[in-house]
Amino acid sequence: MKTLMKTCALIAMLAAPVVAPLATAGEYPQRPVKFVVPWPAGDLEDVLTRMIAEEMSKETGTPATVVNKPGGGGVVGATDVSRSRNDGLTIGSFVADLVTTQLLAGNAPYDENTFEPVGIFLDYPFVLATKASSPYNNVAELATYSASNKVSLGHFGYQALPTAITFKAAAKSGIHFSSDAAFDLNDCSTLANGDADVINTTTQLILACLKSGEVKLLASLTRDRLSIAPDVATLNEQTGVTQTTWNGLFVKRGTPVEIKNRIAEIAQKALASEQAKALSVSTGAGVFWVGGEDAQKVVSRDYNEARELIQYIKR
Repeated sequence: MKTLMKTCALIAMLAAPVVAPLATAGEYPQRPVKFVVPWPAGDLEDVLTRMIAEEMSKETGTPATVVNKPGGGGVVGATDVSRSRNDGLTIGSFVADLVTTQLLAGNAPYDENTFEPVGIFLDYPFVLATKASSPYNNVAELATYSASNKVSLGHFGYQALPTAITFKAAAKSGIHFSSDAAFDLNDCSTLANGDADVINTTTQLILACLKSGEVKLLASLTRDRLSIAPDVATLNEQTGVTQTTWNGLFVKRGTPVEIKNRIAEIAQKALASEQAKALSVSTGAGVFWVGGEDAQKVVSRDYNEARELIQYIKR
């Protein structure tokens, strides 16, 4: 009987699921880390996240990679992170709308309690851009022109925060877009190919045609004027619309604080590098770090403010 009981106990132990304990900060990461960027490669969040992943590999000796998962205005990639464990091995690099407007519009299978921020690190140099040959140079001139001419807009999706900001500014200033379309990438070719007359994008994606003089800026969706285009007024200056957009690192809620602190430590080191500083100078992007409770306050504030923005984009 004792032999039978021991045998049964052994079988039960072997049959039980093996759950690996969560790593402590000193042990983290025990396995490779995946950073999920829910957009195509090449934009600012992708470039900076790759710097952070590279620093993590260097600091810990454990591989850290960036996986681009575009689609659904970023929701596809964010959903992938939402299905991960809260062990810090899957980290989302999310633009603000993935935890604000996309949620409020009902586009995401996760909710406001699914993620928690490790830190916010990027103030996007979002802009309204057009061909240099376009017969308008600012928001007011665009409004006048659009009253009697067709003007199409290219953006990153109807529930993307910059899209909401653009539509709000259009409503306040009298801009009439005859048509608009969402693209995963809004760059020089979007304008050159005639896919849109005006695009909502970041300076990183149009640097080449800005430098060549093929494209000009109508406004920046930033708190301050861009260092690379100081003569271009902000959207706030031109329309009174104050919202901007940012990007941050997010993990599943319940991730141990020690692990979040370790991720934050590595991220801040990467963002303080000469490479990150050079990117900020060349694009006008705000590269910084707001972590912990302060980051959560920003997310909560922008979630509440996004309620008002939804009326401009929900269709």
